Amino acid sequence: MEGPRAPSETEIPNVIRFLDTNLRPEGGWSITSEYPIAFSEANRNNIRIITENDEVLAHAVVRPMIIKTPAGLFKIAGLGSVVTSTERRNEGLSTKTIESCLEGARAHGCDFAILWTNLYDFYRRMGFELAGNELSVLLDRDITAGETGLKFMESGKIAPEAIHRLYAQHTVTSLRTVEETRKYLQIPNSRVYTAWDAHGTLKAYAIEGKGADLDGYVHEWGGGVQALISLFAHIRSAQKRNITIIVPGHSQNLVRAFTERGLSVNEGFLGMIKILNVQNLFSKVKRHARGLGVQDLVLDFQGGKYYIGAGANVFMTDSERDVVRLIFGPQKPSEIHDFGPETSAVMERVLPISMWVWGWDSV
Repeated sequence: MEGPRAPSETEIPNVIRFLDTNLRPEGGWSITSEYPIAFSEANRNNIRIITENDEVLAHAVVRPMIIKTPAGLFKIAGLGSVVTSTERRNEGLSTKTIESCLEGARAHGCDFAILWTNLYDFYRRMGFELAGNELSVLLDRDITAGETGLKFMESGKIAPEAIHRLYAQHTVTSLRTVEETRKYLQIPNSRVYTAWDAHGTLKAYAIEGKGADLDGYVHEWGGGVQALISLFAHIRSAQKRNITIIVPGHSQNLVRAFTERGLSVNEGFLGMIKILNVQNLFSKVKRHARGLGVQDLVLDFQGGKYYIGAGANVFMTDSERDVVRLIFGPQKPSEIHDFGPETSAVMERVLPISMWVWGWDSV
């Protein structure tokens, strides 16, 4: 048995066949079409495989991304496509490939890793925890439009520059190139809805579905609130089916527009998160705190213990779970420890930080 290791260039076709057979047996497309950035040649060294007699037994991949937030830039590692051949399961092979992926991500300076799964207990054993704020809005009825005079289209055959212009207006987002957006537009089963004004300017867009996942879910969107509301109203009217819109917790103006129209908003988690470079992460958060005028925020890690608080009011814990849910949400400082109202108020000016990964970027 050999690995975990990165595959050679000549091994990639065999790796893709293994993934297509085990993860997309009836998809009608290759997984490389669904995750064009993760399985690009540029990301090959972030793939991990275990082989035996030239046969792939297990696989995992990480995709490094830079996330822009009001707290600054964070380098993160999206983890996905974790699979072991059916004949070799329960041997710990997936755990080994994941650990090797995380080791590589840590060495490349990633602040934390994130993944999307329902195997919570399995990943908790490796230090991942459900965290982050995600809202889901069920579009189960016709709603009144916002901006008027728009024309709507459902097609992926549009200029990626137009999508990229609206995407770049998000305050919390992963940094992308226009070329990456072009590749995303070609992902199978992505339904691209757009709204245009009378001058032919793109005012809003929404993406539903991504390959084998997220059917019935709008997992990415961009544009002004009123144009988006009109686009969602059109989608509901045209599709005559329920659609779930995934919304970051910090998108309060859009959420308010939904609630004003009687739609229900449900709270959830962004994903499962694991801290990789704790001191790097803490330094960035404390720098953000100073920018907000909070000079005495305490975030430190020494001797296997985390120190959290403000000024002299410091709480010590060995629970990485609490730290992850404090930094990224949804827990508030007062839900972890009784800091008192004054310290809690100071900490809540900083924490949790706004963090988001759009569906097209998920791995």
